Amino acid sequence: MQETKGINGPSAEQVERMFDSISKHYDYLNHLLSLGTDRRWRRRAVRIIAEHARPRTILDVATGTGDLAIEALRLGADKITGIDISTRMLDEGRRKIERMGVSDRIELIRGDAARIGFADNTFDVVMSAFGVRNFGNTLAGLTEMCRVVNPGGMIMVLEFSRPAWFPLKQIYGLYFRRILPRIGRTVSGDPAAYTYLPDSVMSFPDNERFLHLLTSAGFGDVKQKRLTGGIASIYTGFKSGTDVAQ
Repeated sequence: MQETKGINGPSAEQVERMFDSISKHYDYLNHLLSLGTDRRWRRRAVRIIAEHARPRTILDVATGTGDLAIEALRLGADKITGIDISTRMLDEGRRKIERMGVSDRIELIRGDAARIGFADNTFDVVMSAFGVRNFGNTLAGLTEMCRVVNPGGMIMVLEFSRPAWFPLKQIYGLYFRRILPRIGRTVSGDPAAYTYLPDSVMSFPDNERFLHLLTSAGFGDVKQKRLTGGIASIYTGFKSGTDVAQ
């Protein structure tokens, strides 16, 4: 299938510039544009991880301002590491983590999903929320995530997906194509970032195509949980080996 060759996206430099430019407004716009649903989706994602694993070490790829890493504190891990290519997004996240007093449990560092700077078999869980669609090469990024997770370890990806049912499909398309970019441009002042967002969602290899990519990257027992009528999805899989929950 075509997906096994990798899905090409924007360059790392393009993504870094764009997210640097909207970093101060990113959290506010996420909550506004999703009507607060993004918080519930992250909580659901962390609960699904908890059903399968008791991780001591977690890597959050494309962590942004660290919202998923913060939510994952509920898992009781010794250490959560978040990586992102946007320095300004990381700065916003570090300020948030410091205010919460959890800097000893969450570390945010600059890193690229295409070249994750950790050794093989380092983490019990690797995860990402709304970041995989920004990978320069989707399959390459997922393969790197598989490399650094321990045998038996888990991947969890929370991403936008496209609903297939009428009338939600039509409402979703109208909102993402017409309404969301206008609100995003008005609040952030960036004319490109919130045009890129719907484009990236519409071109993302979701549903069965993403499950196929997870398998190609080296994960087994891959599954999808659709959220809010299919507007978003939680994808999970496991690297072959001894279960981390032992």
